[in-house]
Amino acid sequence: MIRRINTIVALLFIFLTGATAQTKDSVLQQATLQNVVQYALSHQPVVQQSLIDEQIVDRQIKGKLADWFPQLNFNYSLQHNFQIQQSVIGGQTIKLGVDNQSVGGFGLTQTIFNRDVLLASRSAGDVRTQARQNTSSNRIDVAANVSKAFYDVLLTQEQSRVLDEDIVRLQRSLKDATSQYQAGVVDKTDYKRAAIALNNSKAQKKQNDELSKAKLVYLKSLMNYPDSAELGLSYDSAQMMQESYIDTLQGYSMQNRIEFQQLQTQKRLQEANLRYEKWSFLPAVSLFGNYNLNYLNNSFPKLYSNNLPNSNAGVTLAFPIFQGTKRIQNIKLAELQLKRVDYDFTALKNSISSEYSSAIASYKANLNNFNVLKENLELATDVYNTIQLQYKSGIKTYLEVINAETDLRTARINYTNALYNVLSSKIDVQKALGQIQY
Repeated sequence: MIRRINTIVALLFIFLTGATAQTKDSVLQQATLQNVVQYALSHQPVVQQSLIDEQIVDRQIKGKLADWFPQLNFNYSLQHNFQIQQSVIGGQTIKLGVDNQSVGGFGLTQTIFNRDVLLASRSAGDVRTQARQNTSSNRIDVAANVSKAFYDVLLTQEQSRVLDEDIVRLQRSLKDATSQYQAGVVDKTDYKRAAIALNNSKAQKKQNDELSKAKLVYLKSLMNYPDSAELGLSYDSAQMMQESYIDTLQGYSMQNRIEFQQLQTQKRLQEANLRYEKWSFLPAVSLFGNYNLNYLNNSFPKLYSNNLPNSNAGVTLAFPIFQGTKRIQNIKLAELQLKRVDYDFTALKNSISSEYSSAIASYKANLNNFNVLKENLELATDVYNTIQLQYKSGIKTYLEVINAETDLRTARINYTNALYNVLSSKIDVQKALGQIQY
Protein backbone atom coordinates (compact mmCIF):
# COMPACT_ATOMS: atom_id res chain seq x y z
CA MET A 1 0.00 0.00 0.00
CA ILE A 2 2.80 2.40 0.95
CA ARG A 3 4.69 1.55 -2.25
CA ARG A 4 1.57 2.28 -4.30
CA ILE A 5 1.14 5.68 -2.61
CA ASN A 6 4.79 6.52 -3.27
CA THR A 7 4.34 5.63 -6.93
CA ILE A 8 1.27 7.85 -7.25
CA VAL A 9 3.10 10.73 -5.56
CA ALA A 10 6.07 10.31 -7.90
CA LEU A 11 3.87 10.29 -10.98
CA LEU A 12 2.00 13.36 -9.73
CA PHE A 13 5.29 15.16 -9.14
CA ILE A 14 6.50 14.35 -12.65
CA PHE A 15 3.20 15.56 -14.12
CA LEU A 16 3.27 18.84 -12.20
CA THR A 17 6.94 19.40 -12.98
CA GLY A 18 6.30 18.82 -16.68
CA ALA A 19 3.29 21.13 -16.64
CA THR A 20 5.34 23.85 -14.89
CA ALA A 21 8.17 23.49 -17.38
CA GLN A 22 5.73 23.68 -20.28
CA THR A 23 4.19 26.86 -18.80
CA LYS A 24 7.62 28.44 -18.43
CA ASP A 25 8.46 27.57 -22.00
CA SER A 26 5.25 29.20 -23.25
CA VAL A 27 5.84 32.60 -21.57
CA LEU A 28 8.71 35.06 -21.45
CA GLN A 29 10.54 35.75 -18.24
CA GLN A 30 12.10 38.92 -19.68
CA ALA A 31 10.22 40.50 -22.60
CA THR A 32 12.98 42.48 -24.27
CA LEU A 33 12.64 43.36 -27.94
CA GLN A 34 15.03 40.62 -28.98
CA ASN A 35 13.24 38.01 -26.84
CA VAL A 36 9.84 39.11 -28.09
CA VAL A 37 10.93 38.83 -31.72
CA GLN A 38 12.54 35.43 -31.16
CA TYR A 39 9.41 34.21 -29.39
CA ALA A 40 7.27 35.36 -32.31
CA LEU A 41 9.55 33.62 -34.80
CA SER A 42 9.25 30.40 -32.81
CA HIS A 43 5.49 30.50 -32.29
CA GLN A 44 3.94 32.54 -35.13
CA PRO A 45 1.70 30.22 -37.22
CA VAL A 46 2.82 31.81 -40.51
CA VAL A 47 6.47 30.98 -39.77
CA GLN A 48 5.64 27.48 -38.54
CA GLN A 49 3.57 26.84 -41.66
CA SER A 50 6.50 27.98 -43.80
CA LEU A 51 8.80 25.53 -42.02
CA ILE A 52 6.28 22.75 -42.63
CA ASP A 53 6.08 23.85 -46.27
CA GLU A 54 9.84 23.33 -46.49
CA GLN A 55 9.41 19.77 -45.25
CA ILE A 56 6.53 19.22 -47.69
CA VAL A 57 8.69 20.45 -50.58
CA ASP A 58 11.54 18.21 -49.47
CA ARG A 59 9.25 15.17 -49.42
CA GLN A 60 7.82 16.06 -52.82
CA ILE A 61 11.31 16.31 -54.30
CA LYS A 62 12.32 12.97 -52.80
CA GLY A 63 9.14 11.47 -54.20
CA LYS A 64 10.00 12.75 -57.68
CA LEU A 65 13.62 11.59 -57.46
CA ALA A 66 12.48 8.14 -56.35
CA ASP A 67 11.56 7.49 -59.99
CA TRP A 68 15.30 7.18 -60.73
CA PHE A 69 15.44 4.01 -58.63
CA PRO A 70 14.43 0.60 -60.06
CA GLN A 71 10.69 0.03 -59.86
CA LEU A 72 9.64 -3.50 -58.89
CA ASN A 73 6.00 -4.55 -59.15
CA PHE A 74 4.02 -7.73 -58.62
CA ASN A 75 0.70 -8.48 -60.32
CA TYR A 76 -1.55 -11.40 -59.50
CA SER A 77 -4.67 -12.62 -61.28
CA LEU A 78 -7.05 -15.58 -60.92
CA GLN A 79 -9.42 -16.36 -63.81
CA HIS A 80 -12.10 -18.96 -64.57
CA ASN A 81 -13.23 -19.30 -68.18
CA PHE A 82 -16.88 -20.20 -68.73
CA GLN A 83 -16.35 -20.49 -72.45
CA ILE A 84 -12.93 -21.19 -73.90
CA GLN A 85 -12.00 -19.83 -77.27
CA GLN A 86 -11.86 -22.56 -79.92
CA SER A 87 -10.21 -22.78 -83.32
CA VAL A 88 -10.28 -25.27 -86.21
CA ILE A 89 -6.85 -26.71 -86.88
CA GLY A 90 -6.40 -29.52 -89.44
CA GLY A 91 -10.12 -30.00 -89.64
CA GLN A 92 -10.42 -30.49 -85.88
CA THR A 93 -11.94 -28.12 -83.35
CA ILE A 94 -9.38 -27.43 -80.65
CA LYS A 95 -9.78 -25.45 -77.41
CA LEU A 96 -7.16 -22.70 -77.04
CA GLY A 97 -6.88 -22.65 -73.27
CA VAL A 98 -8.00 -24.24 -70.05
CA ASP A 99 -10.89 -23.67 -67.68
CA ASN A 100 -8.77 -22.10 -64.91
CA GLN A 101 -5.67 -19.98 -65.00
CA SER A 102 -3.70 -17.92 -62.51
CA VAL A 103 -0.80 -15.60 -63.22
CA GLY A 104 1.70 -14.08 -60.80
CA GLY A 105 4.07 -11.70 -62.50
CA PHE A 106 7.14 -9.75 -61.31
CA GLY A 107 8.00 -6.66 -63.33
CA LEU A 108 11.17 -4.58 -63.04
CA THR A 109 11.72 -1.22 -64.79
CA GLN A 110 14.65 1.17 -64.69
CA THR A 111 14.41 4.70 -66.06
CA ILE A 112 17.32 5.68 -68.31
CA PHE A 113 15.99 9.00 -69.57
CA ASN A 114 12.75 10.71 -68.68
CA ARG A 115 12.28 14.48 -68.79
CA ASP A 116 10.02 14.57 -65.71
CA VAL A 117 12.61 12.84 -63.55
CA LEU A 118 15.43 14.87 -65.10
CA LEU A 119 13.62 18.13 -64.31
CA ALA A 120 13.14 17.06 -60.69
CA SER A 121 16.83 16.20 -60.43
CA ARG A 122 18.08 19.44 -62.02
CA SER A 123 15.72 21.82 -60.17
CA ALA A 124 15.67 20.16 -56.72
CA GLY A 125 18.15 22.64 -55.26
CA ASP A 126 16.28 25.70 -56.53
CA VAL A 127 12.92 24.37 -55.35
CA ARG A 128 14.31 23.85 -51.85
CA THR A 129 15.88 27.31 -51.98
CA GLN A 130 12.53 28.83 -52.97
CA ALA A 131 10.86 27.23 -49.94
CA ARG A 132 13.60 28.50 -47.61
CA GLN A 133 13.37 32.00 -49.08
CA ASN A 134 9.62 32.02 -48.53
CA THR A 135 10.27 31.18 -44.88
CA SER A 136 12.86 33.98 -44.63
CA SER A 137 10.42 36.45 -46.16
CA ASN A 138 7.74 35.55 -43.63
CA ARG A 139 10.23 35.76 -40.77
CA ILE A 140 11.34 39.22 -41.89
CA ASP A 141 7.72 40.43 -42.04
CA VAL A 142 6.98 38.98 -38.61
CA ALA A 143 10.12 40.53 -37.09
CA ALA A 144 9.35 43.97 -38.54
CA ASN A 145 5.68 43.91 -37.50
CA VAL A 146 6.44 42.65 -34.00
CA SER A 147 9.16 45.28 -33.51
CA LYS A 148 6.78 48.07 -34.51
CA ALA A 149 4.05 46.71 -32.25
CA PHE A 150 6.58 46.44 -29.40
CA TYR A 151 7.55 50.10 -29.77
CA ASP A 152 3.90 51.09 -30.09
CA VAL A 153 3.04 49.44 -26.77
CA LEU A 154 6.04 51.11 -25.12
CA LEU A 155 4.91 54.47 -26.52
CA THR A 156 1.43 54.08 -25.05
CA GLN A 157 2.80 52.91 -21.70
CA GLU A 158 5.23 55.82 -21.63
CA GLN A 159 2.37 58.23 -22.32
CA SER A 160 0.54 56.72 -19.37
CA ARG A 161 3.56 57.39 -17.17
CA VAL A 162 3.65 60.97 -18.43
CA LEU A 163 -0.01 61.37 -17.52
CA ASP A 164 0.61 59.82 -14.09
CA GLU A 165 3.25 62.45 -13.38
CA ASP A 166 0.95 65.10 -14.79
CA ILE A 167 -1.86 63.98 -12.46
CA VAL A 168 0.49 64.15 -9.47
CA ARG A 169 1.49 67.73 -10.38
CA LEU A 170 -2.13 68.75 -10.96
CA GLN A 171 -3.19 67.25 -7.66
CA ARG A 172 -0.46 69.25 -5.97
CA SER A 173 -1.51 72.37 -7.89
CA LEU A 174 -5.15 71.82 -6.95
CA LYS A 175 -4.16 71.49 -3.33
CA ASP A 176 -2.10 74.71 -3.48
CA ALA A 177 -4.86 76.60 -5.33
CA THR A 178 -7.47 75.43 -2.83
CA SER A 179 -5.28 76.50 0.09
CA GLN A 180 -4.71 79.93 -1.45
CA TYR A 181 -8.44 80.33 -2.11
CA GLN A 182 -9.29 79.40 1.44
CA ALA A 183 -6.69 81.92 2.64
CA GLY A 184 -8.31 84.60 0.49
CA VAL A 185 -5.24 85.10 -1.68
CA VAL A 186 -6.93 84.13 -4.97
CA ASP A 187 -10.47 83.70 -6.17
CA LYS A 188 -12.23 80.38 -6.74
CA THR A 189 -11.48 80.25 -10.48
CA ASP A 190 -7.92 79.04 -9.82
CA TYR A 191 -8.78 75.85 -7.98
CA LYS A 192 -11.69 75.20 -10.38
CA ARG A 193 -9.33 75.44 -13.31
CA ALA A 194 -6.98 73.09 -11.50
CA ALA A 195 -9.86 70.66 -10.96
CA ILE A 196 -10.83 70.82 -14.65
CA ALA A 197 -7.25 70.18 -15.75
CA LEU A 198 -6.95 67.28 -13.29
CA ASN A 199 -10.18 65.69 -14.52
CA ASN A 200 -9.06 66.04 -18.14
CA SER A 201 -5.75 64.33 -17.36
CA LYS A 202 -7.50 61.50 -15.52
CA ALA A 203 -9.88 60.97 -18.44
CA GLN A 204 -6.99 60.98 -20.88
CA LYS A 205 -5.11 58.54 -18.65
CA LYS A 206 -8.09 56.15 -18.61
CA GLN A 207 -8.39 56.34 -22.38
CA ASN A 208 -4.66 55.75 -22.75
CA ASP A 209 -4.74 52.72 -20.44
CA GLU A 210 -7.51 51.08 -22.46
CA LEU A 211 -5.63 51.78 -25.67
CA SER A 212 -2.50 50.26 -24.16
CA LYS A 213 -4.41 47.05 -23.35
CA ALA A 214 -5.64 46.81 -26.93
CA LYS A 215 -2.16 47.33 -28.34
CA LEU A 216 -0.74 44.74 -25.98
CA VAL A 217 -3.36 42.24 -27.15
CA TYR A 218 -2.35 42.99 -30.75
CA LEU A 219 1.32 42.40 -29.90
CA LYS A 220 0.42 39.09 -28.28
CA SER A 221 -1.52 38.06 -31.37
CA LEU A 222 1.51 38.78 -33.56
CA MET A 223 3.63 36.68 -31.20
CA ASN A 224 1.00 33.95 -30.76
CA TYR A 225 1.44 34.59 -27.04
CA PRO A 226 -1.04 33.11 -24.50
CA ASP A 227 -3.86 35.59 -23.86
CA SER A 228 -4.01 34.85 -20.15
CA ALA A 229 -0.25 35.21 -19.60
CA GLU A 230 1.34 38.44 -18.43
CA LEU A 231 3.67 40.21 -20.84
CA GLY A 232 5.65 42.93 -19.09
CA LEU A 233 7.86 44.61 -21.66
CA SER A 234 11.45 45.28 -20.64
CA TYR A 235 13.59 47.96 -22.25
CA ASP A 236 16.41 50.44 -21.67
CA SER A 237 15.43 54.01 -22.59
CA ALA A 238 19.03 55.11 -23.13
CA GLN A 239 19.81 52.13 -25.33
CA MET A 240 16.56 52.59 -27.26
CA MET A 241 17.47 56.20 -28.02
CA GLN A 242 20.94 55.12 -29.08
CA GLU A 243 19.49 52.46 -31.38
CA SER A 244 17.24 55.01 -33.05
CA TYR A 245 20.12 56.35 -35.15
CA ILE A 246 21.11 54.88 -38.49
CA ASP A 247 23.55 55.84 -41.24
CA THR A 248 21.48 57.76 -43.78
CA LEU A 249 24.30 57.94 -46.35
CA GLN A 250 24.42 54.22 -47.11
CA GLY A 251 22.90 53.14 -50.41
CA TYR A 252 20.62 50.21 -50.98
CA SER A 253 21.50 47.06 -52.88
CA MET A 254 18.84 44.94 -54.54
CA GLN A 255 20.89 41.81 -53.86
CA ASN A 256 20.23 42.22 -50.13
CA ARG A 257 16.46 42.10 -50.53
CA ILE A 258 14.75 38.75 -50.09
CA GLU A 259 12.33 39.68 -52.88
CA PHE A 260 15.23 39.98 -55.34
CA GLN A 261 16.63 36.64 -54.22
CA GLN A 262 13.21 35.05 -54.67
CA LEU A 263 13.00 36.45 -58.20
CA GLN A 264 16.43 35.03 -59.02
CA THR A 265 15.29 31.61 -57.88
CA GLN A 266 12.05 31.98 -59.82
CA LYS A 267 14.01 32.83 -62.97
CA ARG A 268 16.24 29.76 -62.59
CA LEU A 269 13.15 27.59 -62.18
CA GLN A 270 11.60 29.17 -65.26
CA GLU A 271 14.78 28.48 -67.22
CA ALA A 272 14.57 24.87 -66.05
CA ASN A 273 10.96 24.74 -67.24
CA LEU A 274 12.06 25.99 -70.68
CA ARG A 275 14.66 23.23 -70.88
CA TYR A 276 11.98 20.75 -69.80
CA GLU A 277 9.75 21.75 -72.70
CA LYS A 278 12.65 21.43 -75.15
CA TRP A 279 13.36 17.92 -73.84
CA SER A 280 9.91 16.90 -75.10
CA PHE A 281 11.57 16.21 -78.49
CA LEU A 282 13.79 13.58 -76.88
CA PRO A 283 12.63 9.99 -76.43
CA ALA A 284 11.92 8.45 -73.04
CA VAL A 285 14.13 5.39 -72.51
CA SER A 286 13.79 2.69 -69.87
CA LEU A 287 14.82 -0.92 -69.27
CA PHE A 288 12.37 -3.60 -68.28
CA GLY A 289 12.35 -7.19 -67.14
CA ASN A 290 9.45 -9.54 -66.40
CA TYR A 291 9.08 -12.98 -64.82
CA ASN A 292 5.62 -14.56 -64.86
CA LEU A 293 4.31 -17.64 -63.07
CA ASN A 294 1.57 -19.18 -65.21
CA TYR A 295 -0.73 -21.76 -63.63
CA LEU A 296 -3.11 -23.53 -66.05
CA ASN A 297 -5.47 -26.42 -65.25
CA ASN A 298 -9.00 -27.50 -66.04
CA SER A 299 -9.42 -28.69 -62.46
CA PHE A 300 -9.55 -25.81 -60.00
CA PRO A 301 -8.20 -27.79 -57.00
CA LYS A 302 -5.15 -28.78 -59.07
CA LEU A 303 -4.65 -25.28 -60.51
CA TYR A 304 -1.37 -24.54 -58.73
CA SER A 305 0.17 -27.94 -59.46
CA ASN A 306 1.15 -27.04 -62.99
CA ASN A 307 3.42 -24.01 -63.52
CA LEU A 308 4.47 -22.82 -66.97
CA PRO A 309 6.69 -19.79 -66.30
CA ASN A 310 7.96 -17.32 -68.84
CA SER A 311 10.39 -14.38 -68.60
CA ASN A 312 11.68 -11.55 -70.75
CA ALA A 313 13.84 -8.41 -70.67
CA GLY A 314 14.29 -5.48 -73.00
CA VAL A 315 14.44 -1.77 -73.56
CA THR A 316 11.58 0.64 -74.20
CA LEU A 317 11.90 3.78 -76.28
CA ALA A 318 8.93 6.12 -76.46
CA PHE A 319 9.27 8.80 -79.11
CA PRO A 320 6.27 11.00 -79.95
CA ILE A 321 6.56 11.95 -83.61
CA PHE A 322 3.80 14.48 -84.11
CA GLN A 323 1.51 16.13 -81.53
CA GLY A 324 -0.06 18.90 -83.58
CA THR A 325 2.61 21.55 -82.71
CA LYS A 326 1.78 21.14 -79.01
CA ARG A 327 5.43 20.88 -78.03
CA ILE A 328 6.35 23.98 -80.03
CA GLN A 329 3.56 25.97 -78.39
CA ASN A 330 4.68 24.88 -74.92
CA ILE A 331 8.24 25.99 -75.69
CA LYS A 332 7.02 29.40 -76.88
CA LEU A 333 4.89 29.69 -73.76
CA ALA A 334 7.87 28.90 -71.52
CA GLU A 335 9.97 31.50 -73.35
CA LEU A 336 7.31 34.17 -72.81
CA GLN A 337 7.03 33.27 -69.12
CA LEU A 338 10.82 33.58 -68.79
CA LYS A 339 10.75 36.94 -70.54
CA ARG A 340 8.02 38.10 -68.20
CA VAL A 341 10.28 37.41 -65.20
CA ASP A 342 12.79 39.92 -66.60
CA TYR A 343 10.14 42.62 -66.36
CA ASP A 344 9.48 41.52 -62.78
CA PHE A 345 13.09 42.48 -62.02
CA THR A 346 12.50 45.92 -63.51
CA ALA A 347 9.29 46.39 -61.52
CA LEU A 348 11.01 45.22 -58.33
CA LYS A 349 13.91 47.63 -58.87
CA ASN A 350 11.51 50.54 -59.20
CA SER A 351 9.52 49.39 -56.18
CA ILE A 352 12.61 49.03 -53.97
CA SER A 353 13.94 52.41 -55.09
CA SER A 354 10.64 54.07 -54.26
CA GLU A 355 10.33 52.21 -50.97
CA TYR A 356 13.85 53.16 -49.88
CA SER A 357 13.42 56.83 -50.87
CA SER A 358 10.16 57.04 -48.95
CA ALA A 359 11.57 55.24 -45.90
CA ILE A 360 14.76 57.31 -45.69
CA ALA A 361 12.85 60.56 -46.20
CA SER A 362 10.38 59.62 -43.47
CA TYR A 363 13.23 58.64 -41.14
CA LYS A 364 15.10 61.93 -41.68
CA ALA A 365 11.95 63.94 -41.11
CA ASN A 366 11.06 61.99 -37.97
CA LEU A 367 14.61 62.25 -36.65
CA ASN A 368 14.63 66.01 -37.15
CA ASN A 369 11.22 66.25 -35.50
CA PHE A 370 12.48 64.15 -32.60
CA ASN A 371 15.47 66.44 -32.02
CA VAL A 372 13.25 69.53 -32.15
CA LEU A 373 10.69 68.06 -29.76
CA LYS A 374 13.47 66.95 -27.43
CA GLU A 375 14.58 70.58 -27.19
CA ASN A 376 10.96 71.67 -26.77
CA LEU A 377 10.59 69.30 -23.84
CA GLU A 378 13.59 70.81 -22.11
CA LEU A 379 12.23 74.32 -22.69
CA ALA A 380 8.72 73.39 -21.55
CA THR A 381 10.12 71.85 -18.36
CA ASP A 382 12.14 74.96 -17.59
CA VAL A 383 9.17 77.26 -18.33
CA TYR A 384 6.85 75.22 -16.11
CA ASN A 385 9.27 75.21 -13.19
CA THR A 386 9.81 78.96 -13.51
CA ILE A 387 6.12 79.87 -13.78
CA GLN A 388 5.27 77.54 -10.90
CA LEU A 389 7.72 79.39 -8.65
CA GLN A 390 6.47 82.76 -9.88
CA TYR A 391 2.87 81.75 -9.18
CA LYS A 392 3.73 80.74 -5.64
CA SER A 393 5.40 84.13 -5.25
CA GLY A 394 2.29 85.89 -6.56
CA ILE A 395 3.88 87.14 -9.75
CA LYS A 396 2.05 84.93 -12.25
CA THR A 397 -1.62 83.98 -12.48
CA TYR A 398 -2.81 80.41 -12.19
CA LEU A 399 -3.97 80.49 -15.81
CA GLU A 400 -0.34 80.79 -16.83
CA VAL A 401 0.48 77.79 -14.63
CA ILE A 402 -2.25 75.77 -16.36
CA ASN A 403 -0.93 76.82 -19.77
CA ALA A 404 2.62 75.88 -18.79
CA GLU A 405 1.41 72.54 -17.45
CA THR A 406 -0.48 71.86 -20.68
CA ASP A 407 2.59 72.79 -22.74
CA LEU A 408 4.75 70.47 -20.65
CA ARG A 409 2.34 67.54 -20.99
CA THR A 410 2.00 68.12 -24.72
CA ALA A 411 5.78 68.38 -25.11
CA ARG A 412 6.35 65.10 -23.29
CA ILE A 413 3.67 63.24 -25.24
CA ASN A 414 4.95 64.67 -28.53
CA TYR A 415 8.45 63.63 -27.54
CA THR A 416 7.42 60.01 -26.93
CA ASN A 417 5.44 60.01 -30.18
CA ALA A 418 8.47 61.31 -32.06
CA LEU A 419 10.70 58.63 -30.54
CA TYR A 420 8.29 55.91 -31.66
CA ASN A 421 8.08 57.41 -35.15
CA VAL A 422 11.88 57.42 -35.41
CA LEU A 423 12.18 53.80 -34.26
CA SER A 424 9.34 52.70 -36.54
CA SER A 425 10.73 54.50 -39.58
CA LYS A 426 14.17 53.06 -38.82
CA ILE A 427 12.69 49.57 -39.15
CA ASP A 428 11.25 50.57 -42.52
CA VAL A 429 14.69 51.79 -43.64
CA GLN A 430 16.36 48.57 -42.47
CA LYS A 431 13.74 46.52 -44.28
CA ALA A 432 14.21 48.59 -47.46
CA LEU A 433 17.97 48.04 -47.21
CA GLY A 434 17.53 44.32 -46.67
CA GLN A 435 19.25 44.50 -43.28
CA ILE A 436 16.56 42.56 -41.43
CA GLN A 437 17.73 38.99 -41.86
CA TYR A 438 16.18 35.95 -40.19
